[in-house]
Amino acid sequence: MWQTIKNIYHLLIAFLANLWFGFPSKNLIVIGVTGTDGKTTTASLIHYILKTSHLNSSIISSIGAEINGKKYSLPFHVTTPPPFYLQKFIKKTKGTATKNYLVLEVTSHSLDQFRVFGINFEIGVITNITSEHLDYHGTFENYVKTKIKLLKMSKIAVLNKDDESYELIKKELLKIKTKKPKIITYGLKKTSDINPKDFNFKSKLIGDFNQSNILAAFAVCINLGIKKEKIKKSIQTFDSPMGRQDVVYPSASIRQAQDKDSGQGDFTVMIDFAHTPNSFKKILSFLRKKVKGRIIHVFGAAGQRDADKRPEMGRISSKYSDIVVITAEDPRSESIEKITDEIISGIDDRENRIKNKTLLKISDRQEAITEAIKMAKKDDLVLLTGKSHEKSMNYGAGEESWDEYEAVKMALWAKNNNG
Repeated sequence: MWQTIKNIYHLLIAFLANLWFGFPSKNLIVIGVTGTDGKTTTASLIHYILKTSHLNSSIISSIGAEINGKKYSLPFHVTTPPPFYLQKFIKKTKGTATKNYLVLEVTSHSLDQFRVFGINFEIGVITNITSEHLDYHGTFENYVKTKIKLLKMSKIAVLNKDDESYELIKKELLKIKTKKPKIITYGLKKTSDINPKDFNFKSKLIGDFNQSNILAAFAVCINLGIKKEKIKKSIQTFDSPMGRQDVVYPSASIRQAQDKDSGQGDFTVMIDFAHTPNSFKKILSFLRKKVKGRIIHVFGAAGQRDADKRPEMGRISSKYSDIVVITAEDPRSESIEKITDEIISGIDDRENRIKNKTLLKISDRQEAITEAIKMAKKDDLVLLTGKSHEKSMNYGAGEESWDEYEAVKMALWAKNNNG
């Protein structure tokens, strides 16, 4: 009830923001991308294909905004900005080209709170939907129905036919009596409209989950009239966005923190934004098949957010990782110890792992990363998840500066200098 009242207020603010800036999306071709995981990669790839096809494209996503070629940062922990902030960005996208495109990453919170009200969506994309944000939405069905709001605002609905939410989404869309969106499906299944058999491609991106993200982008761009061969060329040269399966060591930029002659460079450090059970399972199961040595996984869980997922995250990490290091990840006003214990409760052999030092609790995230990299040996992979591109950490008293990439540099320096 209280949230409904708040949302009426949010709707009023969104209407005023549209009015103030003159409903700026009316002359744009807007592509909205939502889903539990994969939003940023899919949105970034669509934007990249549009740009490499010499079209005027802008993007607003969790890693920032790029408007007419100029980059802007977003407020801390924000994917879809508040209405006035958002409409101001959209106003800036007006270019000199005949057609101007905007790719917008859309969260379930922003849909429920009417932040994207008044935006003229040409295409709405759903990457996947798994149990997440149930502390806010209450049930999985409510969560799905909130995501569907984007499709109801769009002329074309691009759906993942492989996803468990597909049938429910399709059922809800068929209930629409007027202005039903055109449904385009994608997926690894041959029965999908866009599938690997009919739309084969080469890519630097890893894992089946990224194959799905690529197919989603393919579906969008084909429906925007871009030729198949152009799309395939763009996919082949696309690099993962910042903090998505981002191998930061060894690399030219970060190797400066490590003595080239130290003999300690035979391991890998990867940064990823995975922070849900689904994303954990996808990336860890893929890496387990590829990593010759040990997987050392450093992660935590956000405070004042869906606590039910914490034990499942612990269970999945312990299944695929040789060493699990639990640490801080925006605990906010919750106790880090409480969050850690809830994560560990999902690990069956937790007592033995603690005894064998393959399950560590290190509250300070810098210390956790330093310890993980210190113990890394030849062929090992240190995987850091959850913080990724974010530039702050919340311990309950406001945002404090944090940089995962700098933390890795410091840890590499410490490893080298402490022998």
